[in-house]
Amino acid sequence: MKTLTLSLIAAAGLFSMAAHADESGTDLIKRGEYLTQAADCVACHTTKDGKPFAGGLAFKTPMGTLYSPNITADKETGIGDWSDADFLRAVHEGKNKEGQHLYPAFPYTSYTLLKDDDVKAIKAYLFSLLPVHQPNRENEMPFPFNQRWGMWFWNLVNFDSKRFEPDTSQSAEWNQGKYLVDGLGHCGECHTPRNITMGMKDSKPYAGTEVDGWTAFNISSDKKAGIGSWSKGDIVQYLRSGHVKGKAQAAGPMAEVIENSTRHLTDADLNAMATYIQTLKPQADSDVTKSRSDWGHEATSVDNLRGVPFKDTQETDGARLFLGNCASCHSFGGQGSQDGYYPSLMKNSVVGAKTSNNLINVILNGVSRKTNDGDVFMPGFADTLSTYMLKEFGAQPALNVKESDVKDLRGE
Repeated sequence: MKTLTLSLIAAAGLFSMAAHADESGTDLIKRGEYLTQAADCVACHTTKDGKPFAGGLAFKTPMGTLYSPNITADKETGIGDWSDADFLRAVHEGKNKEGQHLYPAFPYTSYTLLKDDDVKAIKAYLFSLLPVHQPNRENEMPFPFNQRWGMWFWNLVNFDSKRFEPDTSQSAEWNQGKYLVDGLGHCGECHTPRNITMGMKDSKPYAGTEVDGWTAFNISSDKKAGIGSWSKGDIVQYLRSGHVKGKAQAAGPMAEVIENSTRHLTDADLNAMATYIQTLKPQADSDVTKSRSDWGHEATSVDNLRGVPFKDTQETDGARLFLGNCASCHSFGGQGSQDGYYPSLMKNSVVGAKTSNNLINVILNGVSRKTNDGDVFMPGFADTLSTYMLKEFGAQPALNVKESDVKDLRGE
């Protein structure tokens, strides 16, 4: 669930989330669609090739596997018989129509900040769509995690039910950005480390963590461990397109966020998010000596291979694999293309990271991301290119990718 309206900022620059009592049904639904995109609801409530918002997507957790519910307006299998009060309670309090606790895979810990009118607009949009009759899948969780009443204790430690309150010492744009980043966009749910109970670690907001085999990077204002060296324009461009030349190229879950959510936001909302993100408290990392995008150099190791016949008896090394599979797009030296469509592999935040899992995932699975200007695509490859790329373009001392690393990320 990820979209808000920055037209709500008054011309005088005052922050306003006033009720839209005069909205017609059409306007309310349109605003709800935007808010639903901003909140990226479709990402969690839609399976691959499934009907939008019909649920069934699996979430594998240390406590078992959860399946997202059907949130279409179907009265039997969805939420078609939910009142506004039912929907508000789910979003704000993490409880379903029957009063049972929801699991925090649904990020009510962030959505609790949302204004009532925004939540109602989201519901109005969902109810405007055709209902999908699709029964919900039962969660696969062992005892005691399958006892929903136990969430009372988890909430006691990790959940504070409260609506967003603007900080009057900050600008309207900053407040709008905070509402979008902390609440509607729920960015902290992926980018904040978890405590021993799997709640967000309040002492390390936006310091980065691992999610489903991917690293959700540190996006605090620390210039080395985070993105403190990024300009406001860099952040806006990344959220809009997933690409910042010489810094980053989105793949995996973040590419999905951009495709489903942030690319649809207004320039005003993206600028507000960037303004707030630039003020996030720096979260340093003693193992990081310079920014992820500052590592690397132009490769020369493939030069000696050009024009040299390959014999079956020769060992296939990383340089030869890079030459055969990557150089045609990313150039022989790894500089990428001039237009930035094929990103540089040096000065690249994925290759320069202190962990190799994102690079392995990109090589294994490729990249597929829709942008407002077209599609970005890279095919997936095997497991033999990662170590070479880390040594040539990444952090020093270079990481070595083990066969077990690749198998773990493949789920073997």
